[in-house]
Amino acid sequence: MFHRLVSLFLLAFVACAGTVHAQPAAPVEGQDYTLIDPAVPTLSGDRIEVVEVFGYSCVHCATFAPVISAWKKKQPDDVRVEYVPAVFGGIWEVYGRVFYTAETMGVLDLTHDALFEALHTERRPVNKIEDIADFYAEHGVDKEQFLATLDSFPVNAKLAKARERAMGWGIDATPTMIVAGKYKVMAPRHGGFERMLEIVDALVERERTPPATKAE
Repeated sequence: MFHRLVSLFLLAFVACAGTVHAQPAAPVEGQDYTLIDPAVPTLSGDRIEVVEVFGYSCVHCATFAPVISAWKKKQPDDVRVEYVPAVFGGIWEVYGRVFYTAETMGVLDLTHDALFEALHTERRPVNKIEDIADFYAEHGVDKEQFLATLDSFPVNAKLAKARERAMGWGIDATPTMIVAGKYKVMAPRHGGFERMLEIVDALVERERTPPATKAE
């Protein structure tokens, strides 16, 4: 009896050990990501660029926001994570303009997650320009300066660049993640956002590791 119990214990231990050390499945083109061809030039220099294309009005982006925020904080120095608003028109363009206004005024880190919280958790009607300006004023932003910056040259230029990049990436839904301007990753049917970030991690590692040199 004792030996049988020991054997069962060892089998359970091996099974648990196998689970703990199991590696995420390698991403498969056409299943886990789409290859962007031609690749879109990045804006990160020598760093590996990872972009989340999002929309403040997108409920899935709101759910993803704290997940990617935590993931972003863990990234090493050779990875640059940025957000790019999808500008599909209508309220999407309004919120895209709001995003770049906050970025231009240097308050994006203070207000990005907070706006998701206000819209999707608190269910506040922050969808008219005046209401949006009031929301930013609550976070210490000068209301008149905010309204003036909304239609400024820097914001218009950033919106135009966002449209150009999104077109090159082939964006038609949010959230979508772009790695190194080469790979487009959307939330998979199975595994959700956790699996989405596993795929991104694997693609980042692919960019970090140079291809094997062929033998002469």
